[in-house]
Amino acid sequence: MHTTLTDHARCLWGDEYGPTPECAAGEHHSMFFTEELTFADPEAILAMLRELCPHVVDGLLPVWVRNLAYRLVLLQRPDDPALMREAALHLEAHGPSWDGIAEDLRGRADALDPEGCVPWGHGPRPGTPSPPPA
Repeated sequence: MHTTLTDHARCLWGDEYGPTPECAAGEHHSMFFTEELTFADPEAILAMLRELCPHVVDGLLPVWVRNLAYRLVLLQRPDDPALMREAALHLEAHGPSWDGIAEDLRGRADALDPEGCVPWGHGPRPGTPSPPPA
């Protein structure tokens, strides 16, 4: 069996940044992964997303897995503006079909945090002055 959600995803779809480890689980089906993802805690889901897709448009996770993962994590953390912005970036990066949802997420995030906290793994928000050199 897999020890983490990330390991399970890596066995199914591989890892762009490292070798796919040998797996003794035998036959794999995405429905078993989907079941594990459905009941995973937010930390496990975010660890998988951030380890296997650290730069939004990279990684080997299918888009449907990314979308479902962000949806599930946002249901568990409905008032996290940085997470909403992170999910919006992923939605926009993978097709115009979800641009409206991304816009809604960004609007909700702005209502909760008008100052605009930065999503995980991204630099300063556009228009934010850079800190002075040390």
